[in-house]
Amino acid sequence: MASYGLKLTLFLLFIIIYEYWSSHVNFIDLVNSGSSHLVKDVFILAGQSNMAGRGGVIDGNWDGIIPTEMKSRPGQILRLSGDLKWKVAKEPLHVDIDVNKTCGIGPGMAFANAVVNGGSGRFGVVGLVPCAIGGSGIDEWARGGRLYQRLVRRAFVSTKGGGEVKGVLWFQGERDTVNISDAESYKGKLSQLFLDLRMDLKSPLLPVIQISTANTFPTTNPILTIQVIGVI
Repeated sequence: MASYGLKLTLFLLFIIIYEYWSSHVNFIDLVNSGSSHLVKDVFILAGQSNMAGRGGVIDGNWDGIIPTEMKSRPGQILRLSGDLKWKVAKEPLHVDIDVNKTCGIGPGMAFANAVVNGGSGRFGVVGLVPCAIGGSGIDEWARGGRLYQRLVRRAFVSTKGGGEVKGVLWFQGERDTVNISDAESYKGKLSQLFLDLRMDLKSPLLPVIQISTANTFPTTNPILTIQVIGVI
């Protein structure tokens, strides 16, 4: 009888503690404060404006419209902020990274949501590491340069406390089409960049997902389509 009374007391105590916790603890704050210790599958977002996000930006202002496939998912998708802290991921992902431009929608959140929705169980919490800078050319991403060094530093920070870099999403190249010499040397420089990243991130088989754009002109307005070239 005494044992039953003890169990009942413990059960009631649990209910009281749970009710207090659920009414006083904000889930978003809990994720923000403890996300550095979550096991994360990390993806690096690098390149220029298309990766940094210009969707919905008109005359230097973002319209704030977020499509369903790019919605925030607290507890499932995080981003490494400009001050190197894990926070709930939401658009614009590069707002404190590409600070000299107005950022809007990019491919990062759609990719992360697709990974989470895959349901394979292979990925747990997805951690996005924004690194893209609008207008940057391939030479600015060369090993030893400022953008390269920042990417590597942010990548290493992202793995502390539980995390592994699973891939790099790369969307860049328009800057290097201005003159023929840059265009002709682009392939070699890009290949070297990927080799350097794999070496410095200590991941020889690190997948790099390269994205390109294709323009079609039906009658008046050009249509921009995104194509995944492949995993390199």
